[in-house]
Amino acid sequence: MKTIKIPGKVYQVGGSIRDRLLGLPHHEADYVVIGTTPEAMTAAGFIPVGKNFPVFLHPQTHEEYALARTERKIAQGHQGFDFHTDPKITIEEDLSRRDLTINAIAENAQGARIDPYQGQEDLKKRILRHISPAFIEDPLRIFRIARFRAYLGKFNFIIAPETLKLMQDMVKAHLIDELSDERIWQELAKALNTSHPELFFITLKDIDALPKLLPNLTNNGLQALARTQSISTNPLVLFATVAYEGPYLKKYPKEYEDLHQLIRTYQSKIIQFKEETTTTQLQQLHALDFLRRPERAEHFLQALLAITQNNRTIDLIRTAIQALTTIKRGNLAEEAKAKKQDIKTHIQETEIQVLATFIAQQG
Repeated sequence: MKTIKIPGKVYQVGGSIRDRLLGLPHHEADYVVIGTTPEAMTAAGFIPVGKNFPVFLHPQTHEEYALARTERKIAQGHQGFDFHTDPKITIEEDLSRRDLTINAIAENAQGARIDPYQGQEDLKKRILRHISPAFIEDPLRIFRIARFRAYLGKFNFIIAPETLKLMQDMVKAHLIDELSDERIWQELAKALNTSHPELFFITLKDIDALPKLLPNLTNNGLQALARTQSISTNPLVLFATVAYEGPYLKKYPKEYEDLHQLIRTYQSKIIQFKEETTTTQLQQLHALDFLRRPERAEHFLQALLAITQNNRTIDLIRTAIQALTTIKRGNLAEEAKAKKQDIKTHIQETEIQVLATFIAQQG
């Protein structure tokens, strides 16, 4: 394979170095190239992919290589920046635009580290600390820090007092109102995939940022979320649990919205399952759509278990569903046709009989 010569000095930067120093599995490495131009990168075979600033894919490894850049705030919002690239920009200047000291460590090809903001020291001390006052120019960083705290939860990272104060000031100044629901959701979705998603919400609660996300979230919701993690680590279930009291975001993925609405509608009704008539029980189970969407029904039960802690009822519902799924509905349809009966009515009568027998057997 032909060796690709990179036209400039290359540094590995950011999260891959942070995680390696913490002993975490490495994700894809990010690289910064200084002392070169977009034209030189293209001539060397690199594929341009950046929309707002020059980012290139290595033609063989497909890893991302970004040209060193500086940035300047020119408008509101997460994307309101003007980026400047120049062969004279140093690696230190490029690192200065990053959010946290632990994300502003670079390493050259020989393994020597460039750490102008003492990120390695903050890694040892388990501190999340912003780099400069320019932190306030991007309100999304509030949610990023909350997400990093969740991601690094097992290390018990704390937020530096000066950084926490800055985040609180940004919230008071309504800077997070500049952010779209979609962009906030991206950070929330990443947090749900960490080992300690509760820390994301606790951080936002501590700085009074929850009204932008989950204004009705109480300690009950946080406690339910903590319980959920011993039941399921599925992000759908985690979100349904923590958001069952009602989200603020108007735009989030439909599968999350569907499960959330199912919890809001049925969690108080179905918990009285055993006291209901068989017909009502059957209606409630079909509302979960257990035949066509068994996974969603199971997600509902997992979230409901975390919220209510009613193991007995949840187990009863789960096994009732299992009993109903054994019914041979195709055979019943053929029987109804042969007897010239209504197929839907015949199947429903059989379901009621099976469910009533099952409930009676449970005592």
